[in-house]
Amino acid sequence: MTEAVLMDVLREGLWLALVVAMPVLSVALLVGLAIGLFQALTSVQEMTLTFVPKLGAIVAAFWMSMDYSGQLLVSFFNTQIVARIAGI
Repeated sequence: MTEAVLMDVLREGLWLALVVAMPVLSVALLVGLAIGLFQALTSVQEMTLTFVPKLGAIVAAFWMSMDYSGQLLVSFFNTQIVARIAGI
């Protein structure tokens, strides 16, 4: 395995990590923004108000994107990692 091939596999792996994390991170950002706006408008400064809904939204987003993320990870593993180990 040359250095160029290794860098290409690492680049694809980092891109895949970004794609897998994006649904959960975007939901966390949107829910946090909505809750922050709600707190600013109502002057309610309760810590659990930010934590519990954001945690629920993150769990829901993770659960909904789990199948897609799993398929991407398995595909990457089979086409890149296993293929390199087997020498295909």
